[in-house]
Amino acid sequence: MTNLLDHISNPSDLRKLNPKQLPQLAKELRAFIIDIVATKEGHLGASLGVVELTIALHYLFDTPNDLLVWDVGHQAYGHKILTERKDIFYTNRQFGGVAGFPSRNESKFDAFGVGHSSTSISAALGMAIASNLKGETEKQHIAVIGDASIASGMAFEALNHAGVSNANLLIILNDNAIGIDPSVGALKEYLTKVKTDKRLAVQNNIIKALNFDYSGPIDGHNLPTILTELERLKSVKGPKFLHVITTKGKGLQQAEEDQVTYHAPGKFDKISGERIKKEASLYTKYQDVFGKTIVELADKNDKIVGITPAMLTGSSLKLMLEKYPERTFDVGIAEQHAVTLASGIATQGLIPFCNIYSTFLQRAYDQVIHDVALQNLPVVFCLDRAGLVGEDGATHHGNFDLAYLRCIPNLIVFAPRNEIELRNILYTAQLGLKNPIAIRYPRGKGNIIDWKQPFKEIKIGKGVHLQKGNKIAILSIGTIAKNVTDALTLVKNTTCFSHYDMRFVKPLDIILLHTIFKTHQTIITIEDGTIKGGFGSAILEFASDNNYQNKIEALGIPDNFIEHGSVSRLQLKLGLDANSLANRFKLLI
Repeated sequence: MTNLLDHISNPSDLRKLNPKQLPQLAKELRAFIIDIVATKEGHLGASLGVVELTIALHYLFDTPNDLLVWDVGHQAYGHKILTERKDIFYTNRQFGGVAGFPSRNESKFDAFGVGHSSTSISAALGMAIASNLKGETEKQHIAVIGDASIASGMAFEALNHAGVSNANLLIILNDNAIGIDPSVGALKEYLTKVKTDKRLAVQNNIIKALNFDYSGPIDGHNLPTILTELERLKSVKGPKFLHVITTKGKGLQQAEEDQVTYHAPGKFDKISGERIKKEASLYTKYQDVFGKTIVELADKNDKIVGITPAMLTGSSLKLMLEKYPERTFDVGIAEQHAVTLASGIATQGLIPFCNIYSTFLQRAYDQVIHDVALQNLPVVFCLDRAGLVGEDGATHHGNFDLAYLRCIPNLIVFAPRNEIELRNILYTAQLGLKNPIAIRYPRGKGNIIDWKQPFKEIKIGKGVHLQKGNKIAILSIGTIAKNVTDALTLVKNTTCFSHYDMRFVKPLDIILLHTIFKTHQTIITIEDGTIKGGFGSAILEFASDNNYQNKIEALGIPDNFIEHGSVSRLQLKLGLDANSLANRFKLLI
């Protein structure tokens, strides 16, 4: 049989097929995704689950003239392959290659750039309203959103607005009962009941109550059924809602059976589906240092509570859930709620550890200020994936946290140099701090084997002196200190250089800074965060406030959005790797 996918470059080619050929194309598209992701890595399960839906949407709608918005974008690989990126899809998530998420800069078929969840309905509604204002009333606007994402507050806000609009909007709920971890909450329980009792889709239907034309649930892997229902909905005016049931990881047995692992499985055998074991490492992921340490602390302190917005596995808070389920809360994709929930818990004398990826805390910025810092409640924010995170790219890099947090009154901001420092600050935080604290640490492994040392309290606002010199002081914050240390081994005349780990961006170690400025001619600050407003800016402000005239140079992430690529490759591009730093240091001697 002719390979249909070989002859399809864009949706116009797809529309030349007979509907009876589409199931064959679905098999080929699944095989293509599996073949690439098996060796190049990436997000697998979500895209496998929507293959039939993806084909049907591009087959029946006039994309890119009709506007298709994917929520988050984990599931958009099939979409990218069918929209003029098949021949370069092997570069997916690699430096200079195809982005892992839809991007307006990449293709006219990517109607909206995504990466964070629950934005699709608002975006598509905005597009539909704009079309009405321009008189383009026949243009279609489709948002594809998952059952985990639709439970977010932003999605509810958009549903509330869309239901009283006359927008030509179709919302497709891709219901597979899982995001990265299994979906949680009352809405998830309702959707589960709808699957087993179709009468609920007619009676007391939540979506119908919001004025949507609701249909479903239908089998998301039955192409004739999907095509028939989408064809009908094209002619229905106003806001519409199609409930589609899919299986995440469809077509690969292991991905269907272990949907959490195969969300992003790493490399695997494309035939058997078995994951290829990575070479055993002696080092531990920072997230696991957090996960294991918080359990150890919770064993002795029953006031500790763990909170995460749908990142139990990614944050390793699942370790606490397994031992202390009554003190561990996955609140779903609801960062704002997670932060204010933590503040409420803190008012009652408990110690909430709120674990949120750095990039996702941006979504709860008002709550950090209004509900936590303003009331000076001792919430412990654990910001995983701080700094450059790698292949997920601009939407996921955690390079703004130091800048957006250090301007908030009452908030302590700390970045551990290594695993031991992370362990000790977690210990310190539960001893009874009077202020909220944000602890930011990176994705990936550390570099200390024996990190599980006896706990030591860290004095708030105190940095440490790592290397003594007499001319140039290097001030680093967080794990980028390792690059500085490695760079200094490449410089012959190291007596010129002092190296300080400042540890706290707020409060700064003022006593130490006065000593540094009085004993060194040049000050270099290094951070894996944005230079604008970050740690370096704090040091410049200190110098200005105290009338110091030292030469100061701030190194970090420049004032633009950083693309996807491995962390090492991105550091090289930005001049933050050890070799680049060494070359810069040599010029200062």
